[in-house]
Amino acid sequence: RQMCIRDRVYNTHGLPEIFIDDNPKMRFPIIGEKTQDFNISLLQEDYSHHEELSSGLGTESIAYRGGMGTFLCPFCTGSGLTSIFNLPDSWLIDVENETYKDCSGWLRGANDCFAYKGFQIIKITTPNKKDFYIINTHMDAGRRDSDRYTREKQLEHIVSVIKKKKDIKALIVAGDLNLNSKDPGDMELLKGFKNELSLIDTFEDTQIDARWSILDYILIKQGEDVRFKINSVGEDRSFFTKEGPLSDHPALFIELSIF
Repeated sequence: RQMCIRDRVYNTHGLPEIFIDDNPKMRFPIIGEKTQDFNISLLQEDYSHHEELSSGLGTESIAYRGGMGTFLCPFCTGSGLTSIFNLPDSWLIDVENETYKDCSGWLRGANDCFAYKGFQIIKITTPNKKDFYIINTHMDAGRRDSDRYTREKQLEHIVSVIKKKKDIKALIVAGDLNLNSKDPGDMELLKGFKNELSLIDTFEDTQIDARWSILDYILIKQGEDVRFKINSVGEDRSFFTKEGPLSDHPALFIELSIF
């Protein structure tokens, strides 16, 4: 039996207003509305405007927000990860949140340590009782050697968790990996990560608008009982208003048939 899903990955540029020079109170309800066009939306940087985002969700939408940090750092934000689902009730969803053990940068290196970055482990059971998994993640930013080393440790963390879960076969890994497609060191990390988990890059032969740096990825691994057929991938260019783009990242989408 063939089933189709439409999946979107988007870094929402959701830092507190003091750190950005646009209008998140205008942007986030629109971003929320646009999630209604997708079965699954994997969002990053949903730090400070979740209420506005939620105001745009559909009445049947289900949102799972990532970890919110701990009392150990009262100035820190949560993971910024939010996964939103518009799937029939016959699809079952289970979400776990994992926090990275490594970060790089308090007052330098993109200040990543002020966020409890990590990844969501999403188990989806189809109506015919077949399972596949999705990882939604946002990794360390910054261009220093220490930042790249941290990204390496975060990739190892993902690999370790996946390999411990023996039932993970069919897999989608998506999000803002902060692995710059023009950085040879980052591309070596991506290559090793894909090889470790037998992943393929669904956007490898797809051209994205030249305005964007390529930092966001949708990677897939075929399962034994679940197979993915890629129907289309691309950038959703509707994520613009007359004031400009709704984020500083492209809105990537993939349409998959599941067998």
